[in-house]
Amino acid sequence: MARKHIMFTGGGTAGHVMVNLALIPKFLKDGWQVSYIGSKDGIEKTLINNIDEVTYYPISTGKLRRYMSLENFKDPFRVVKGILQAWKIIGKVKPNIIFSKGGFVSVPVILAAKLRRIPTIIHESDVTPGLANKLSIPFTKHVLTTFPETKQYLPADKTIHVGAVIRDELFKGNKNEGMKLTTFNEGKPVLLVMGGSAGSQKINAIIRDSLQDLLKTYQIVHVCGKGEVDHSLQREGYIQFEYIHEELKHIFAMTDYVVSRAGANAIFEFLALKIPMLLIPLSLAASRGDQIDNAKSFVKQNFALVLEEENLTSETLLEYLRNLQKNRPLYEDAMKKYNRVAASDQIIEIIKKYSRT
Repeated sequence: MARKHIMFTGGGTAGHVMVNLALIPKFLKDGWQVSYIGSKDGIEKTLINNIDEVTYYPISTGKLRRYMSLENFKDPFRVVKGILQAWKIIGKVKPNIIFSKGGFVSVPVILAAKLRRIPTIIHESDVTPGLANKLSIPFTKHVLTTFPETKQYLPADKTIHVGAVIRDELFKGNKNEGMKLTTFNEGKPVLLVMGGSAGSQKINAIIRDSLQDLLKTYQIVHVCGKGEVDHSLQREGYIQFEYIHEELKHIFAMTDYVVSRAGANAIFEFLALKIPMLLIPLSLAASRGDQIDNAKSFVKQNFALVLEEENLTSETLLEYLRNLQKNRPLYEDAMKKYNRVAASDQIIEIIKKYSRT
């Protein structure tokens, strides 16, 4: 009897890959064949190529921009090319079902799957659905959501709230391994700064401008983004990384506080690990406002403190971190009451139900 085959897609940022990375090992363990369609040079290619059992297929893809650019005129042709490539790949490997995490690379895959009559399931992490998922919804079986309030923005007959998908490996971190990796000690609390997989130039700049004051209180792990490490900055108790993957569980295990963007996957990971967080969501000038909505939801539940990017300065950063530290018990109590559902198991059951025989 042939093994069942699931194809994953999604990319552009780490947030559009992490749920897939959490689910893939479970399907491999259950004996499924697993493949992945992503972009030719996106972060998803790097992350998925680390898994030997998964075959990666790159396709052409446009970027769904919300601003004027000459590239916008080229992108429709790239999307059409991507649809043709995905159509050929799907016809060749014949998956039983496709699971999409969103991002611009997923649109050609979903459309090609519809043409091939392969069922698809979409996952939406944010409070409000992204543009790629909005375009894909008419061609899919179901949309699975992380936030319960997302249901109001989606077709009722297609929407299922499943909760947050957290990678099992993140609970296997070792504080001592984190200390070895960073050469930190037990003397001061550890502050983790994360600006997303692409980094944040403004957060990076403010952290560096504030280093002298921050290092009086914290040891700092600064995840800067690709090409954003400042090699001229060498300070005791301060370490920079472009990106952390395998060792992230150990860094989380040693982290006392985190400053982060408000991408849904990341903040639910902090919540599951009970790490008090100061969120600096992407502003409306740079996004569709999804991170602002995510952050508002967490503030409402006392899971996080939020500092708007427009108000971010060295002074406000230090002030908000003092408040976060002072009110740590409040956030910890709220996070302890959070009941993490087994979202992965529910998603797997839905996938099995709709996979084509």
